[in-house]
Amino acid sequence: MVLLCGGWGFFAHKKINELAVYTLPVKMSVFYKSNIEYIREAAVNPDRRRYAVVDEAPRHFIDLDVYGDSAVYKLPRYWQDAVNKYGEDSLKKHGIVPWHIYRVYNQLKEAFLLKDPERILRLSADLGHYVADAHVPLHTTQNYDGQLTGQIGIHGFWESRLPELFFDDYDFFVGKAEYLANVQLAAWQILIQSHQAVDSVLSFERELAALHENNKYNFETKGKQTVKVFSESYSKHYHEKLDGMVERQFRASVKMTGNIWFTAWVDAGQPDLKSLINYKPSEEELAKRKQELLLWKERNITTREHESTENHPH
Repeated sequence: MVLLCGGWGFFAHKKINELAVYTLPVKMSVFYKSNIEYIREAAVNPDRRRYAVVDEAPRHFIDLDVYGDSAVYKLPRYWQDAVNKYGEDSLKKHGIVPWHIYRVYNQLKEAFLLKDPERILRLSADLGHYVADAHVPLHTTQNYDGQLTGQIGIHGFWESRLPELFFDDYDFFVGKAEYLANVQLAAWQILIQSHQAVDSVLSFERELAALHENNKYNFETKGKQTVKVFSESYSKHYHEKLDGMVERQFRASVKMTGNIWFTAWVDAGQPDLKSLINYKPSEEELAKRKQELLLWKERNITTREHESTENHPH
């Protein structure tokens, strides 16, 4: 039996990408809607790559607290400035998500300029994943799964268990995608808001655990496996104590994903995507996707401690 935990779980990542499509203007959405199944399903590819690509894991998080007080305000906003100050190896050790969001935005902008449908879709799906991860408070701290405070499993509890249980109650009318004057600074603004919530995420669960220790967990059947999960009653209490935090971060993930897709398209000159609407992946591309999936399943790369093998915490 295993404790079910993980990252914004696969369910949430897929929903965030799917919902972001509906924030786009018509000139973009015709192409994105015709490929919405791929945008949704490929949302989880970055998590899968973490076990096959050496440099993938640091792209999902940043341990702000290793840099001292107020680090989220003081860290260099641009990658080269950060490298000059800390060195690339040190940065990668503690996570690079805000800088990587900007990197993928630039790659997406280039894909729009080239009117390359395969790259547009792949990079859009990836970007939605990294943007969503940046909205998770526990992706901004060394204590990312409560392992330093005796709360192991809280990562998946907050970002996988709660959304799956209460998704139907959330309001996902987030409005239309908006142009961002500076994507790199917008990525840091996400981190500021996420990191401010870390103390609440941890302290509220500690307080709740002291009151509901006996009914904290139960067991559920997932396919052929029996798994230990946070009970529905305990989850409901925690969700209420967080006072809408999970929904707010979920909604913000949807909106910001749409914003950055839209900004990349505008910055590329608003190319005509209707001409790409009949795009179908080639046999070569389908074979490549299949090969990648096989490689990911081999799990050759070791990830951080306290991570489950499903719906990974960072």
